[in-house]
Amino acid sequence: MRSRSVLYSFDYAIRGIVYALRTQRNMRWHFFVSAVVFIAALAFRVSGLELIALVFAVGFVLVAELVNTAVETTVDLATEGYDPLAAVAKDVAAGAVLISAITAVAVGYVVFFPLLTPVAQQTMLHVRESDATVAILALALTSVVVLAVKAMTLEKGTTFLRGGWPSGHTALAFATASAIGYSTNSAKAMLLALFIAFLVAQSRVESEAHTIPQTAAGAVLGFLLATAVYQIFWS
Repeated sequence: MRSRSVLYSFDYAIRGIVYALRTQRNMRWHFFVSAVVFIAALAFRVSGLELIALVFAVGFVLVAELVNTAVETTVDLATEGYDPLAAVAKDVAAGAVLISAITAVAVGYVVFFPLLTPVAQQTMLHVRESDATVAILALALTSVVVLAVKAMTLEKGTTFLRGGWPSGHTALAFATASAIGYSTNSAKAMLLALFIAFLVAQSRVESEAHTIPQTAAGAVLGFLLATAVYQIFWS
């Protein structure tokens, strides 16, 4: 009976972990990051002590997230409406997760920073030698920033491809025009590309997909981001 109860205990524990993975987005994210960390540890062949530090840091985060899930579930079960003490319990549990995550990031920084620095330096050298790579980075950064801004400012009746701040088509057009100018080192090429980008912005206004301020914001954002990328890799 004792061995059977031990097996049941393991079963209950696994069910709890599975429940947290199924219902908690943060738990899934923590598991994904943990897998990436351990794959990187194997790839860089970290030392035994460093691996132990990573294991404890990862375990600390996962345990904190499990406890947080248990606290939230218990509070929801015990209270039907808003209760200040219930809010405090949830906030404190969430604070524990935050502290564990910050601790894990600090451990990861100490372990991986000396290992990643030579790789990053070599990557920078390769990128500097390729105009195409820098252009792709500029367009990728512009796309990510535009999506992030749209996600924060998306209004009712607008989508990621039509409407909202800023105009993504205009931002990419001006980023592309800037990349053409910087890559060719030709003012004439940049002016011609910027003129075409202006036509893209005009089409967004005429189709009533964006307002003039939205297209202007996209133009400035695309130009500045592309300029920043080329400044970083060409300085």
